[in-house]
Amino acid sequence: MRQYSADLTPPWKKPKPVPEVAAEADLVVEELGTGFCGAVIRCEKTAEGPTVTLEDRFGKHRVFPMTPGGFALEGRTVTLVRPSAAAPLVRPTRTASGSVAVPGARARVARAGRIYVEGRHDAELVERVWGDDLRIEGVVVEYLEGIDDLPAIVAEFSPGPDARLGVLVDHLVPGSKESRIAAEVSSSSALVVGHPYIDVWEAVKPSSVGIAAWPRVPRGQDWKTGVCEALGWPPNTGAAWQRILGSVHSYRDLEPALLGRVEELIDFVTGTED
Repeated sequence: MRQYSADLTPPWKKPKPVPEVAAEADLVVEELGTGFCGAVIRCEKTAEGPTVTLEDRFGKHRVFPMTPGGFALEGRTVTLVRPSAAAPLVRPTRTASGSVAVPGARARVARAGRIYVEGRHDAELVERVWGDDLRIEGVVVEYLEGIDDLPAIVAEFSPGPDARLGVLVDHLVPGSKESRIAAEVSSSSALVVGHPYIDVWEAVKPSSVGIAAWPRVPRGQDWKTGVCEALGWPPNTGAAWQRILGSVHSYRDLEPALLGRVEELIDFVTGTED
C-alpha cells in the first residue's frame, strides 16, 4: 500500500524558508510591521528575547524584537539574528545618501528611464548626495531649465513600462503653475514630485550653510539675488551656489522635504509596472 505524507500541500504552495541574516552594525533593513527603515546600531539580549536598535537617516532610533521574518533586506523578507561573538565587527561605509556603500561596484549601463530636474543647481545637488547610488542603479539625471516645456519634453520622451520618467520640480504647491503642469503630464510611467521651496537652495539646511535661516525675499525681486543681498554675500549667484553646495556633505545637510522626494523618484525609475 502506497504511503502518503500527512502534509498534502503542493510544493509550489508551501512557503519558502525565510533566510537568517546576522544583524551586523550598519546593515540597513526595514521593520515590516511599521515600515521603519534604518541601520543596525546594536543588538541586545533581554528577558523577552533579543532586540535590535535601528537608526534612520534622520538620526531617530527605534528598538524592535528580532521576530522571525520580521524584517526586509533589499526587498527580501529575512529573520535577523544576533551576530556571532567571534565574528569581526565590520562597519560598512555609507554613501552620501546614507545607503550602504558597495566597494568596487562598477557603474551600471544607463537605463532607458531618466530623472529630470529643473536646473543645473538641482542636478549638482542630486549628484552630490545621490551620485554613487545613481551610478550603481544606472539612472541618468538631466536638467530642464524650467518647467514650462515639460509637456513637450514628456511627449518626446514617451515614457513607458521599460522607460520610466521621474521629474523633480521646485515649489510644487497646490494651485501653482507647477502643480497644474505636473497633473497634465503624470501617468503610470511618469511621476512628477516636488518640494515646497522657491529654489533648491532652500532645501539645504541653514545650519549647514552657517546661517540662522533663509531670508524672506520681497515679491517681485529675483530670489537668489535677494538672498545674497540679505545675507551680505557678494552679488554673484554662481559663487553663492558654490558656497552652498560646498557645505553639503551628506543627506544630513538637506531638508527631509527634498530627501523623500528624490528617494521616491529613484525607486520609481528603477521599479517596474505592476
